[in-house]
Amino acid sequence: MPERPHISELIRQACAARGWGPTKLARELGIIEGRGPNGVDRQSARRWMTGEREPTYWLPHFVQLLDLDLSAVPAPEVAGPTAPGADTVASVMELGRSDVLRRNFLAASSAYALAALGLPDPEGIQRRIDQAGGLRVGDGEVAAVRAMTKALGDTAAELGGGHARHLVARYLTEDVERWLNGTYSEKTGRALYAATSQLVHLAGWMAQDEGNDGLAQQYYGHAYALAAEAGDPELAATALRGMAMQAIDLGPKVSAVALRLSERCVEEAKTPDDPRAVSYYQTTLADAAALDGDRRLATRSLTAAQTAIEKNPGHPPGESWASHFSIGRWAHHSGMILARLGDLDAATEHLHQALDIHGLDRRRSRAIVLADLGKVGLQRGDLDSALSTWTEFLDCAEGIRSVKISGAVGDMSTRLHRYRHVAEAAALVERAKPLLPRQTPTAGTGRRSPA
Repeated sequence: MPERPHISELIRQACAARGWGPTKLARELGIIEGRGPNGVDRQSARRWMTGEREPTYWLPHFVQLLDLDLSAVPAPEVAGPTAPGADTVASVMELGRSDVLRRNFLAASSAYALAALGLPDPEGIQRRIDQAGGLRVGDGEVAAVRAMTKALGDTAAELGGGHARHLVARYLTEDVERWLNGTYSEKTGRALYAATSQLVHLAGWMAQDEGNDGLAQQYYGHAYALAAEAGDPELAATALRGMAMQAIDLGPKVSAVALRLSERCVEEAKTPDDPRAVSYYQTTLADAAALDGDRRLATRSLTAAQTAIEKNPGHPPGESWASHFSIGRWAHHSGMILARLGDLDAATEHLHQALDIHGLDRRRSRAIVLADLGKVGLQRGDLDSALSTWTEFLDCAEGIRSVKISGAVGDMSTRLHRYRHVAEAAALVERAKPLLPRQTPTAGTGRRSPA
């Protein structure tokens, strides 16, 4: 049996096929990472090619740049699902420290997603209470975690997950860890675990919006474990919902996993008090069912989501992630589900509703809705409407660091290629070039929003 190749061998082969030496590799690697053509020195590139140096942080960028297939390469050690009996807090802190140190993470996988369903440790909190020591923790520390999560989340919602994710990881490992390892009552412990679950979920959302699916999936898995151990079914369901949306993003090849995770979301929170939470999970199930080709289940879940979201549309949101699922967000998700099901007229109506509500609260939200509305407009054969909408989309997209935004720019440019003889379309494609995904300069990624 042949020996499995080292990563450096794959890098050398890919560079040789392109006629690249260390100088060219360094230049292109710096560009795709975002540091610019002078962001990587030639000697580092040479060491990666010869195997003198292991690419850790840089490995995902090598994969994107050189289209590497890592299936035959020995996998690096990364934070995976918590082993039975392992401590969830210790596991998530190791994950956070790995993030701070910018180590490599494997790609998201259906195996990890399903394994995450068995993560929670029912005795985790009690064991920490029994082994208590150090700092005394109370309601003030719990409130601090919630406040910081809200502040960082507000920034990410406005400017994209690519902004300030490192701050979330550092806050988790440098402040929250001390409190989780401190002394507290069972009531405070459950509240602290729940608040930490929300912070970890935010880290996952930001990583996903930045395009790091493997890291996001691991954060979501740990957010689920923390929420389940805290005894908070809504938070647990929300973490599973994050993993379900990842699976939906990956497309039909993992539709069965997306459907299973979405069904588990609904099962996990059978009786949530907030109807917005019901709508949140039912909308996700409708999305997964539409991807899986189950029109009946998709329609039934979409109806259930609408019934729930319309019960109390003006009630102010609570602290949970699901309670912020507004009627505008429902309209956006529903519009795209209806588009998947082929009802483009209804999809357009829902997206206009989302733009009037959801598109007004955050710049990132508005940009995403505009991108989707332009796409549906083109699918309906209305080029003028699509061009007008996409022009507004580009106005809004400047400065937002989100894989959803860059993917939408690429998708738009690709779709407009057939209309390159139309001056307005050609001008729009030219204007979009600086915002195109670096790894695919002429094509879109097709990714959808993690929100």
